[in-house]
Amino acid sequence: MINRALQCFLRDTYGAQTWAEIAEAAELGFDNFEAMLAYPDSVTMDVMSATARHFKKPVESILEDVGTYMVSHPNVEPIRRLLRFGGGDFTEFLFSLNELQGRARMALPDIEVPRLTVEPDGEGQYLLVCSHDVPGFGYVMLGVLRAMADDYGALVFLEHQGWKDTAEEVIHVHLLETAFAQGRSFELVAADEAAE
Repeated sequence: MINRALQCFLRDTYGAQTWAEIAEAAELGFDNFEAMLAYPDSVTMDVMSATARHFKKPVESILEDVGTYMVSHPNVEPIRRLLRFGGGDFTEFLFSLNELQGRARMALPDIEVPRLTVEPDGEGQYLLVCSHDVPGFGYVMLGVLRAMADDYGALVFLEHQGWKDTAEEVIHVHLLETAFAQGRSFELVAADEAAE
């Protein structure tokens, strides 16, 4: 799923030619990741390294951009909808991340979703601990959180605080204002489904 998301991000944002160049630089030997196939972590790292070289950007920035893409791009609207079902405001959404792994597995039993744990850390402040075998997934979540804050119209300050250990990344979330701006509209039934 991570590999496919990275491929779609690159293709949808920068075009098919850019994706083809990065796939070749990573020496994949194929053109497309299959969503339901498992690939060695080294393949993911090769693609990330090739992407970082191509854009001359840190891997962390690219991962954050992937997270933002996963919530904001029209081609991946179902992910945004799944996340918006987590609550009516940003705080409810944050705490719904504690159940995201279980909800995702109910829909797709073989899917690998990181374990996310949100806990209060003072007034309006929270810690999100992201546990996953692929290093850097916390930066993807940083992008997701930024995009979801915009989606809800919340004003937040986010900081990746590094690793608790080799498999857990910590993000500090400071919710400054729940209703800072008008969020994006959201309805339980998508417009195309309602028309049918």
